[in-house]
Amino acid sequence: MKTLSARYRQAHKEAKWAIGLALAYFIWWYCSAYAFAPNNVHDSLPELYWGFPLWFLLACIIGPVIFTLLCGLMVKYIYQDMSLDIDEDTPDE
Repeated sequence: MKTLSARYRQAHKEAKWAIGLALAYFIWWYCSAYAFAPNNVHDSLPELYWGFPLWFLLACIIGPVIFTLLCGLMVKYIYQDMSLDIDEDTPDE
């Protein structure tokens, strides 16, 4: 990755993946927090899984673990290590 434009392309690709993963996490959290929340809290207690309501388990325990693993995979396979030094003899494309 010697040219400046190739570095910019890679940086834009990495930024798009990071924003996409952040948006996916927000959608996961929002859907699991509100879709699995009990409708009538006053009628009965929600069913518990390992001592937590399902919405809390999905939104606050399982979701962060999944997206932390996805973030690690994204850094390992999509991000590239590149030098920030500009080569004087290499022309920019």
